[in-house]
Formats: sequence, structure tokens, C-alpha cells
Amino acid sequence: MYFDRNIRILANTTIIGYTLIEMTPFQLNWNEIDDVLLDMDGTLLDRHFDNFFFEEELPRRYAALHGLQLEESRDTLMAMYRSVEGELAWIDLHYWTRRVGIDVVAMTKELDHMIGFLYGAEEFLQHLRQLGKRVTVVTNAHESGVAIKVAKTGLDRHVDRIVNACEVGYLKMRPEYWPNCARLLGFDPTRSLYMDDDEGCLIAAKQFGVAHLIHSAKSSSHLPPAPLTQFLSVTGFSPLFNGRPVI
Repeated sequence: MYFDRNIRILANTTIIGYTLIEMTPFQLNWNEIDDVLLDMDGTLLDRHFDNFFFEEELPRRYAALHGLQLEESRDTLMAMYRSVEGELAWIDLHYWTRRVGIDVVAMTKELDHMIGFLYGAEEFLQHLRQLGKRVTVVTNAHESGVAIKVAKTGLDRHVDRIVNACEVGYLKMRPEYWPNCARLLGFDPTRSLYMDDDEGCLIAAKQFGVAHLIHSAKSSSHLPPAPLTQFLSVTGFSPLFNGRPVI
């Protein structure tokens, strides 16, 4: 699944922010792929919800609860996030409820109107069904958050299974995740495609030997694309089934 693409500054370029990036066509050989492993937030679902939730709304409510200025509250929470980054507590909504004194599960339900698919995601999932691929969502998200997002979007109707990190025992950026996940799901990494917006997760999957790796460069509808150089980066789903140029 890994495509080696070197970014070159040429006449045939497009401007993304202040970076000139060559448009490079490619074609997946779906005959080489049995399992499609897809991240949820930032790949299938719009990460704008999560960014707003953890960087804006939770700091605002924490500030009101503790009598802090918004920036002070945001800095405090960011330090809390970093203190458990890479651990299961990082994604555990019940852990955060206890730590910040705010019911974050209830907050997620309250703000579920912001939860939705990224543009083209549902069509891509339908296309995978037509191809007869086994499709699994592999997410770091906590099971409580997954349940709310599934209820809002109907994501489970499009895929064979949704696996959260607690089921595997590790987060996806940890090397221990991938052999555990392979045993749980029974996929052959040499005949699997994995798509994620997180570089660390893609690196861990590559080290395990997942053959086809795709980076979701447009994780939020409210942010510009953020392509990577060492993985094939796409800004949407159409390149994955019709060979249009990607960034």
C-alpha cells in the first residue's frame, strides 16, 4: 500500500498554502487488496468536530467551571492531553470526565449535530462494497464516542466491523497495536490497505508491513490540506477509485 512519491517543484503544480506540490496521478490495483482498514475521525468523519470539541468548547467550559481565562484554560487542557498522549487514557472519555470534572460523553451527545462524514466518504464506502472488499474501521476513538458517532452517521451500515483501540489494547501509533489488530481481525498485511490522517499511525502500520498506505491530507472541512512526503496523500476519495491526480 506504500507508494513512494517525491515532491518536486515543477511548472505543473498547485498552490496549497505556501507550498508548491506536483500533482501526481496513480492507480490502485484492487486485485492486490483484500482488506481495507480505515481510520474514522479525519479520514471518514470530519475532524472539525473533534478539533472544536477539544480545542475550543471543552476549554471554554473548563474555564467557566474553574474561573480561568480561555487561553489559560486551553493551555491547561493541552498540557493534560500531552501528559497521556499515546496511552489509552488519551482517548478515554470517562477518564477525561473524571479529570476535568465535566461530563464529556454528555457533551459529545449535545454537540452531535456537528458530527458528519467528510465529502465523498459514503460514496467511497459504497464503492468498496461493490468491489467486495472486507472493510474495517480501526479507530483510536473511545467506544462511548464511537457509539454516538455511529448513531449519528450510520457508519456501521457501510462497513463489516468497527474496532476501537481498547479492543486492541493499544493506540494505532504504537507498534504493539498492529500485530494485535492483525490477530483480532485476521487480515494479511501484504494484501491490506490502510488509510489514516495521522502520520504516526501510518508509520507504525508501515513498520508492521501493511502494503498499501494512504494518507488523508484533508482531515477537516475547516482546514487546508496537510500533505505528507513519505506517504501518498489524497485530499478526497475520488483518486482511490478513478485515478484522478492527488496532491
